[in-house]
Amino acid sequence: MDGERTGDVVEMPMFPLGSVLFPAMPLPLRVFEPRYLTMLQDLLPSKPMEFGVVLIERGQEVGGGEKCFSTGTVARIGEVRAGDDFVGILSTGTDRIEVVEWLEESPYPRARVRLIPDLEWDETCEDRRVQTELLVRRTLARASEFEEQLWPPTIELMDDPVGSLWQLAGIAPVGPLDQVRLLRSGSAREILDATFVAVTDAAEALDARST
Repeated sequence: MDGERTGDVVEMPMFPLGSVLFPAMPLPLRVFEPRYLTMLQDLLPSKPMEFGVVLIERGQEVGGGEKCFSTGTVARIGEVRAGDDFVGILSTGTDRIEVVEWLEESPYPRARVRLIPDLEWDETCEDRRVQTELLVRRTLARASEFEEQLWPPTIELMDDPVGSLWQLAGIAPVGPLDQVRLLRSGSAREILDATFVAVTDAAEALDARST
């Protein structure tokens, strides 16, 4: 995460969304609001081009004035393309951040954020990781019987163990509030256990729908 630092705090443009971005997960966006088009224009000279993503707690994506959760993720822009009335960008989640202070929105949201240290892999978690991955894939397949899912149950995960933990959380068929809790995890064991519990609850809800 680049930018001018005061200790471990960085000022960053922010993009509140109605969904959670995890590290190691892609984020495609169609940008059409003038304030965010201005943000992209300001980011173009930056290397890398980054902004913060947080989940909207109350409000809406368009128009501003939303209240947001304080834990989020840095999105690093990898691709920019122009459409007829929008700009398409493809970003990837990198570091987790905590919002320390929201700044005046002029013209787009900005905040002072603190970097959250990444998880460290623990070899004793491997069995739990395998168990959780099987549950996530099985539940994705079951959920696809009821409605189209964003992620297929056969999706390939990265080899990096910590990255795969974030990707498991990112593809898990759970709601945004559960996703925020997963994003706040402080260890590999914690995110695996929390993902397993959340997906187990989702699987039980699917069973109830089928009866």
